[in-house]
Amino acid sequence: MNVLDKIRKEQVRPERHAFEIGDTVRLYVKIVEGENERIQQFQGTVIARRGTGIEETFTVRRVQAGQGVERVFPINSPRLERIEVVRKGSVRRAKLYYLRSKIGKDARVKELRTK
Repeated sequence: MNVLDKIRKEQVRPERHAFEIGDTVRLYVKIVEGENERIQQFQGTVIARRGTGIEETFTVRRVQAGQGVERVFPINSPRLERIEVVRKGSVRRAKLYYLRSKIGKDARVKELRTK
């Protein structure tokens, strides 16, 4: 096995993969301001996932004060304290970029119903 592959395999956190596209997630992100460190919440809908292994990232979108805000997070980032799934979404697409053009109630994702 290649040296880079060994390093990548050690850095992957398997417990961080418990969400899918369309899910509403609450992220706890470590913010460093000078010497102080605090945790900030960011809640939104997962609209995309890309990459594999250590390079895997996901995009979370939310509407804040009438403005769409998207942030891209590496899944294995040490800045992510934890990821909570608030609600599961039922979608038919791998990427939900069409939500960018929707406003109001049209921008919602249906909730996944389990029996």
